[in-house]
Amino acid sequence: MSGHSKFANIKHKKEKNDAAKGKIFTIIGREIAVAVKEGGPDPNNNFKLATVIAKAKANNMPNDTIERGIKKAAGDVGNVNYEYVTYEGYGPNGIAIIVDALTDNKNRTAANVRSAFTKGQGNVGTPGCVSFMFDKRGQIIIDKEECDLEADDLMMTALDAGAEDFNEEEDSFEVLTDPDGFEEVRKALEDAGIPMISAEVTMIPQNYVELTDETAIKNLQKTLDMLEDDDDVQAVYHNWDE
Repeated sequence: MSGHSKFANIKHKKEKNDAAKGKIFTIIGREIAVAVKEGGPDPNNNFKLATVIAKAKANNMPNDTIERGIKKAAGDVGNVNYEYVTYEGYGPNGIAIIVDALTDNKNRTAANVRSAFTKGQGNVGTPGCVSFMFDKRGQIIIDKEECDLEADDLMMTALDAGAEDFNEEEDSFEVLTDPDGFEEVRKALEDAGIPMISAEVTMIPQNYVELTDETAIKNLQKTLDMLEDDDDVQAVYHNWDE
């Protein structure tokens, strides 16, 4: 059940080196607000909220901050007007890009996303134009240095909990689940005392594309940087082999 997963390693490095914790907390705060509005403030009866809380904990958001966010959202349900929107498109050399956003102004967000693609010599496509190149999976990343279990023991713990796959990287482990089984697996690992540096339902490329042209790399990085800096953007997925 082991193999090479570039995405896991890239994700791990991003999480370990990401200094923009302020934006991450803002992103998660919006997700909490929407989840509470849709399903109530009790994570035991609200799967979406439970999933967002797991993401918050994996990003080291303090428990009191999470609780305050839930209480604020519960008392402000009528004023929560964020909605999810997804954009798909192509970067240089046909690199597939998916952008998930949570916005209170779709016109603003659409204009910003289109600008990011255009300035990187790419273009926004129609819904479904690249999503078929990705698989929606639950993904949990565990730092080897923080995990006391041996690889085989960790793998068996994950598989017994319902995980579909287990990959070992140089510095991390990746646990993959069916999206519907993600929360059950995540909770089992949490109950086992296994520290997670990332735990979320995400989009994983089926194949990766390598870029060798320096101009193409520069343009793609420009697009990705602009998207990452946009406050409305929740997540960016791509199949670039970095």
